[in-house]
Amino acid sequence: MTERVVLAYSGGLDTSVAIGWIAEETGAEVIAVAVDVGQGGEDLDVIRKRALACGAVEAEVADAKDEFADEYCLPAIKANALYMDRYPLVSALSRPAIVKHLVAAAKKHDASIVAHGCTGKGNDQVRFEAGIQALGPDLKCIAPVRDYAMTRDKAIAFAEKANLPIATTKKSPYSIDQNVFGRAIETGFLEDIWNAPIEDIYEYTQNPAVAREADEVVISFKEGVPVAVDGKPVTVLQAIQQLNERAGAQGIGRIDMVEDRLVGIKSREVYEAPGAIALITAHQELENVTVERELARYKRQVEQRWGELVYDGLWFSPLKRALDGFIDEANQHVTGDIRMTLHGGRAVVTGRKSAESLYDFNLATYDTGDTFDQSKAQGFIDIFALSAKIAAKRDLG
Repeated sequence: MTERVVLAYSGGLDTSVAIGWIAEETGAEVIAVAVDVGQGGEDLDVIRKRALACGAVEAEVADAKDEFADEYCLPAIKANALYMDRYPLVSALSRPAIVKHLVAAAKKHDASIVAHGCTGKGNDQVRFEAGIQALGPDLKCIAPVRDYAMTRDKAIAFAEKANLPIATTKKSPYSIDQNVFGRAIETGFLEDIWNAPIEDIYEYTQNPAVAREADEVVISFKEGVPVAVDGKPVTVLQAIQQLNERAGAQGIGRIDMVEDRLVGIKSREVYEAPGAIALITAHQELENVTVERELARYKRQVEQRWGELVYDGLWFSPLKRALDGFIDEANQHVTGDIRMTLHGGRAVVTGRKSAESLYDFNLATYDTGDTFDQSKAQGFIDIFALSAKIAAKRDLG
């Protein structure tokens, strides 16, 4: 029986060429799998037909936008996940979503190999292959760009020689990855970390320096899940899409950072994630109102570790799965409304309302009606500071 390879297919030049390239290098039949996680671009049926025209024996396409929002973006919102306190894991979240479909296709078509288009110096090769090994331990992974030296100029020459139905125009100076949760831009002149980003690189966000009217929005959550925008029910996907549009119009969610890659190097990345930043900002503030202090303090440690695991490609790991349980438990009272003003590149919280609130006006007020017994404060301080006081007497004596 001829060996079969499942290829993560985007419809672009590199993965279109990879179909024939893999067939030549391995003698295997190629099954192309394209997954829509809200990246936009061409119609899925057009992509499927192109894969077949480029030599794939089978081509599958999956509309996974809702799945991606519900099963991958939502856990990140509940976790307030920001790698290095800034990056909302745009690309890292999409890889396990794609991997799930690749492994399912491999099992369906009796394929023994899964292929992807990543290079040998990025994070994505790890995310794809660690995920594939977790879901299909017997599957082998290959990467034509990394393993068979499929460079861009060789890919163009291969496409022209084979007369493939794909444009071989000059590549954009940037490497871009996008989905409904955000957009990542790197390489080109951005590799000089002294160079400022130019306005041309952005698509999801408008220039925040341009004068425009502010936009006020109310986001409603139930147990950590965004369920309504301005009182109108939404799915998670719709919440992200609507806030991409509204927060993006105000220039919110632009991130320019030098980040620590898993492979050991630092890289300059520019991101735009308007919906993600608006939703995480709102969710964080609702947690401030509804989550008890010690749980909130501990959850912040969990959030950092969760983000690192996802960034490092360990979505399907036992630790990540266990932390998911903690995060879901911590979100059980995160229900209520957050009002925000979207303007000038910032999402600013201006109001909070929750039936699950731990904020007690009568305890917090300094005016008449204060129910906080201030007479107990002195004794509390004496006991709380006692160990430090005893140590100070020794150290200063």
